[in-house]
Amino acid sequence: MISKTIREITKMIPVSNDITVFAERVISGVSIDSRKIEQGNLFVPFKGEKVDGHKYVISAIEKGAAAAFWQKDVPNPPEGLPILIVDDCLAALQELARAYLKQLTVKVVGITGSNGKTTTKDMVTSLLSQKYKVQKTEGNYNNHIGLPLTVLQLDQDTEMAVLEMGMSARGEISFLTKLAEPDAVIITNIGEAHLLDLGSREAIAEAKLEILEGLKEGGLAVLNGDEPLLMDRIAGRKGELNIQTFGRGEYNDVYPIDIIQTQNGNEFTISGSEQRFFLPVLGTHNIINALSAMLIARHFSVSCEEIARGLKETKLTQMRMEMTEGSNGEKIINDAYNASPTSMKAAIDLVANLPGYTKKVLVLGDMLELGPLEEEYHNKIGETIDPEKVHLLFTFGELGARIAEGARKVLGEGKVYSFSSKEMLSKELKNHTDKQTLVLVKASRGMRLEEVVASLQKKEE
Repeated sequence: MISKTIREITKMIPVSNDITVFAERVISGVSIDSRKIEQGNLFVPFKGEKVDGHKYVISAIEKGAAAAFWQKDVPNPPEGLPILIVDDCLAALQELARAYLKQLTVKVVGITGSNGKTTTKDMVTSLLSQKYKVQKTEGNYNNHIGLPLTVLQLDQDTEMAVLEMGMSARGEISFLTKLAEPDAVIITNIGEAHLLDLGSREAIAEAKLEILEGLKEGGLAVLNGDEPLLMDRIAGRKGELNIQTFGRGEYNDVYPIDIIQTQNGNEFTISGSEQRFFLPVLGTHNIINALSAMLIARHFSVSCEEIARGLKETKLTQMRMEMTEGSNGEKIINDAYNASPTSMKAAIDLVANLPGYTKKVLVLGDMLELGPLEEEYHNKIGETIDPEKVHLLFTFGELGARIAEGARKVLGEGKVYSFSSKEMLSKELKNHTDKQTLVLVKASRGMRLEEVVASLQKKEE
């Protein structure tokens, strides 16, 4: 993490007050939460709609913070304390991250896309870790606050930084990529997430392509070649960009061959290689994510043997295709972190085709931020469920009820249950599971369907 004297900090960002008394004090790391201050941190207070972090500056220093920012339009900065008065606390945090990153010799990989960003980030990290010291975005620290905090957590000897870049509006990816100036980037896909904010998949594609604006000269752009919305938009730029594509189609630079899906993951080979790979992650769609990670690894001279080992050792962030076991012995795929029509269909397809189970149950909830066509998207999800391969459907939420509505057309009334209570859903679901049952739990993050997973795991007293 960043470790600088206050004097050095003032050379990296503009500070308007005299810090001479505290100039040689060392700050180590940055925190924006006064409750989580660690010894030596720089505390950055933000002015929110309900809470002003400046109220906690004194307590943060008392808890061990070495210094704190103070926004100049906030009156009465405390005297006699290591306070750095800046024009704007957020802008100062971002500029400090930018300046710190320029001092490091680290290579940066930026990742964006509608689905699969975090999964791909985990895979890229695992592959690059076979050869380099790597740090990655933790949790969902992928926005205009989270990415600077991630950068400031980088150790000075870190060789590779894998940074996830999220967005909800145009211009946000542009800002993040220009701050990070990546050496390589990935766009995983263009889905339906953020339709509510951007209005169309075409607009989403334009927003994701902003990641190219910060790509260093000669850097690598790894793009999903199966996505026309991407390929059409960069067609005229192929001469100026170093582009490699991945996907299912044989027109891509790399595509999968001979896929074998198992209960624990996927075995496969790829175009141009006889090496057989194993990915301990469920879902053939995750092989496509893996291909993008493999192109990144190749670009940074990771050998084929190291790539194979890195894939085999991949561990995903929690609640992403996470296999657990319930109290009745049923297997549960906890994919409750996020959902869109694209990822929902992929997860359902996984369950439908996964061998070794006599009963397959879907637990699906609302997919959020889909805009005015949200009910239609949910209804279509239900209509696409294969009654020959899926035995029961449980839904939660108002939009989940639209999934149930569509599913009744194909599964029949008796195989579809719709609930507005997670407690009632879990209670009924337990009556239908045993050791031969596979359960998929998936919805948008706001639905918190991991609570259903926890209920299934809890033994009856």
